Amino acid sequence: MGLLSVISFGTFANTDPITLDWLDLIPQSERAQFDQQGMPLPDHSGSAQVNQSKVGHVRPELNGTLVKIPGFVIPLEGDENKITEFLLVPYFGACIHVPPPPPNQIIYVRFPEGAPVQELWDVVYITGKLKTETISLDLAETAYALEGMAISAYEDEEG
Repeated sequence: MGLLSVISFGTFANTDPITLDWLDLIPQSERAQFDQQGMPLPDHSGSAQVNQSKVGHVRPELNGTLVKIPGFVIPLEGDENKITEFLLVPYFGACIHVPPPPPNQIIYVRFPEGAPVQELWDVVYITGKLKTETISLDLAETAYALEGMAISAYEDEEG
């Protein structure tokens, strides 16, 4: 196991989380454009500032669902040992290197107990209760929020 094996907070009430991929956060009717080429990465060419694309919708049926999703962490609140609020994003550098992904591809995560994240450049799995909630931050706007219950290293889960 890596430095970050499994840190768990709270109970799951004997319910297994639904494991999601980032495309699962996009409504089926909007996925056709991604089926052929996958999720587009931002274009950093040129000198003009590019703003966050606000296209895309959420999947309201995911509201209140216990989910598990992999991603990269962008810390917002906490100290050098634990973070209590962060953004979970689908690729390394999202929101730090403009433009950020669309709001339905960013999850605002609250970890009230504090989550230790030693390797911020590594992919982690976050498990928790997903909400369809718009949150506007300086870095980006998010369309989902998650009450974090567990965090684990991606390679520990994928084997």
